Amino acid sequence: MNIVKHIPNTITSMNLLSGVIGVIFTLEGRLDIAFPLMIAAAVFDFCDGLSARLLGAYSEIGKELDSLADVVSFGVLPSIMLFKTMVLHHDPNWFCLIPLVLAAFSALRLAKFNLDTRQTTSFIGLPTPSAAMICGSFTYYVFVSEEMTWLTRMAESNWFIPILAIVLSILLISEIPMFGMKFGKGHKSDALENIQRIGFLSIIVIFTIIVLVTGKNWSLIVFSSFLMYIIMNVIFALRSVGKASGK
Repeated sequence: MNIVKHIPNTITSMNLLSGVIGVIFTLEGRLDIAFPLMIAAAVFDFCDGLSARLLGAYSEIGKELDSLADVVSFGVLPSIMLFKTMVLHHDPNWFCLIPLVLAAFSALRLAKFNLDTRQTTSFIGLPTPSAAMICGSFTYYVFVSEEMTWLTRMAESNWFIPILAIVLSILLISEIPMFGMKFGKGHKSDALENIQRIGFLSIIVIFTIIVLVTGKNWSLIVFSSFLMYIIMNVIFALRSVGKASGK
């Protein structure tokens, strides 16, 4: 029995378990624990692919297991975190169920990703972990924050969280090109994406410094960084459309 080939799938299973445990804590109202578990799932999600490449342990079952784990950790978990945040701030009603659509669109996004040969070093549509990190960091910040800020005010409104879930759902299945964090091999087509990646990493550093200097909660680094990731990609996409229509 070759144990090495099972290492990536074991790591993927840890991603899945992190997501499941995160769901349990969310339903118990412990969003302060659920978000770190989502981050742990993201770390396992990164490491399973890395270990598969280093060990040469690719498998079809690993590919399918990875998607199933991501549906839970980056689809079901963030949607339930949004749902729970609404329930904590409003009387439970059918309106609170709207954020759950994010789970369905995340599953659709992952199914499309498995069949789309265009998405190797970059993405078409918003990656599920990015959408999840926006939801997770937002709900975590609202839960632990002891001061009234614009984010906590948004959580208390009836419309912000449902609209956030719907917008992210649309972005998940959109045709907007979005850069990944795998640096290219020097091709001309990779040059712009490498600049985008470096710019994004620089933005994360800037947000980190600002949060540390101002003494704000660390979750704002995650929320601001991934929100900027979306804004950057939308701007680049609009510029590409503008250049194409101008020819």
